Amino acid sequence: MIQRQQLLSYLNQELNVAAIKDYCPNGLQVEGSDTIQHIVTGVTASQRLIDAAIEKGADTLLVHHGYFWKGEEPTVTGMKRRRLGSLIQHNINLIAYHLPIDVHPVWGNNAQLGALMGCSDITAVNGIAPEGVVMQGSVDTTFTDLVITIERALGRPCVATESAQQDAVTRVAWCTGGGQSFIEQAATAGAEVFITGEVSEQTIHIAREMNIGFIAAGHHATERYGVKAVGEHLANEFGLSVDFIDIDNPA
Repeated sequence: MIQRQQLLSYLNQELNVAAIKDYCPNGLQVEGSDTIQHIVTGVTASQRLIDAAIEKGADTLLVHHGYFWKGEEPTVTGMKRRRLGSLIQHNINLIAYHLPIDVHPVWGNNAQLGALMGCSDITAVNGIAPEGVVMQGSVDTTFTDLVITIERALGRPCVATESAQQDAVTRVAWCTGGGQSFIEQAATAGAEVFITGEVSEQTIHIAREMNIGFIAAGHHATERYGVKAVGEHLANEFGLSVDFIDIDNPA
């Protein structure tokens, strides 16, 4: 058991929240129980995840994608009212960390995906804020084998475009989630392949014209592992009950 404010102070410090400018509030988004014993972690605070947390008897929901995004409709109606109503009715805290969970050097989505791909010599691609939003690392593989490795690790097919000059792959860059706009920076940094979650129509043309391999492995699939790692750390550090629940999402 831990007091809510103690947990929030710990997470805010460890995830370096004060130093990161984001598109949403990081930390406590909906106030619930003052004391925390049982946390459910997941990617997105959808109604299905909230219902699963209620079924588990959790007092806290910790997610990567929470609420109150920049430009979001501010009124509490419809779907938002139902979600917030469920949390409040069951006295469940909603804690969300977006970019801080993307970029953390150990628990972050990018760090976790790099480990799943078997990368070494991992560093941030310079000049992109916050540091760590695009990472790069060394591999010893082929494009085909890299796609197979990612598909097996994430359990889903990828959208993949091989460069005309692709054969052996020794240097890759990646950004989990909706990071396709960083493909040009990845190519300029010397990556032979860029991996992200989503693909846009123009991304394929950029990959071909800049001779960089491209792999889109799914927004949800590439961002499962950061919040899961944070939850596992909290379980070990504070002896809390923590369940990661993956709500299937093909996107």
